Amino acid sequence: MRPSRKQHPLRHPSYICRPNDTCGGGLAITGTLCAPMASSSTVFAPAALVLLLLLGSTSAQLSTGFYSSSCPELFSTVKPVVQSAISKEKRLGASVLRLFFHDCFVLGCDGSVLLDDTPTFTGEKTAKPNNNSIRGFEVIDHIKTAVEKACPGVVSCADILAIAARDSVVILGGPNWDVKLGRRDSRKASFSKANKQIPAPTSSLSNLISKFSAKGLSTKDMVALSGSHTIGLARCTSFRGHIYNDTNIDASFAKKRQANCPRASGSGDNNLAPLDLQTPTAFDNNYYKNLVRFKGLLHSDQQLYNVSDSTDSLVKAYSSSTGTFFSDFVSGMINMGDIKPLTGSNGEIRKNCRKIN
Repeated sequence: MRPSRKQHPLRHPSYICRPNDTCGGGLAITGTLCAPMASSSTVFAPAALVLLLLLGSTSAQLSTGFYSSSCPELFSTVKPVVQSAISKEKRLGASVLRLFFHDCFVLGCDGSVLLDDTPTFTGEKTAKPNNNSIRGFEVIDHIKTAVEKACPGVVSCADILAIAARDSVVILGGPNWDVKLGRRDSRKASFSKANKQIPAPTSSLSNLISKFSAKGLSTKDMVALSGSHTIGLARCTSFRGHIYNDTNIDASFAKKRQANCPRASGSGDNNLAPLDLQTPTAFDNNYYKNLVRFKGLLHSDQQLYNVSDSTDSLVKAYSSSTGTFFSDFVSGMINMGDIKPLTGSNGEIRKNCRKIN
């Protein structure tokens, strides 16, 4: 049975910048101010209202101008560090964006993914979805050092990660948007939840929908956010099953990927392949064009197309319109950034992103 599409209850205006727009503290090329994009009206069921209240109770305290007085140089401090890192290694843009996703999906967007293990503390870095996989921590460290010089003890690591993720997308050619800020840093992490709640590359469509829904994210959010796989690389161990065992894959594409990913487990496990073979360092809509050609690298990628009408229509829309993809991606990033942030007196402002104060 095909899974039904779940409509996300949170519909707010998405502030999206095209090239030559000004957005996010003057990070984009000069131009006109971002304008709110119209969104469709939503019928709120009682359950959706409950979800709205649960999410809104904390996310309502976030604002795009949170540091306008306390750290006015924040955006101009963060972006050059991200730019420098990506200029040295373009893959780092995807790495930082992925860090933000893995942070938000475990306990909320609270910087917990950044915490190192200690003899008395187990963080999330060694959980199966993260171990020898997530990277970019040094970029966040460098940003934190620069921000602390400009505004000591003011800006959280969780917010730095959110801004750096946005800047990574922009630098690689993607959309710009105003990032809501005001998150504080967690004093805890969850190894077990990282193992359970971060979707695996072998996930089925129904599993993807379920895991995103559990975070208050819609099917549309899930498909749009999956477009982050337009940049970055994946290890052989993540896509071996898809290229050897699945039938919903272009034969020539599978053969090309098999050349650098042996069938036998333990052989070439860490060999890398681009998630988007055509433009692996450009944030564009080629990821979706690949899916309609059955050239998705991961099993979970290709699950978005030819499994359910609800996701097929989105994949087709994004493959034919960069603007539609960018708009929905921005909305998804804003929604994801609203997942259980710590605000007010909760949490702390870490001095070092790798450890609690």
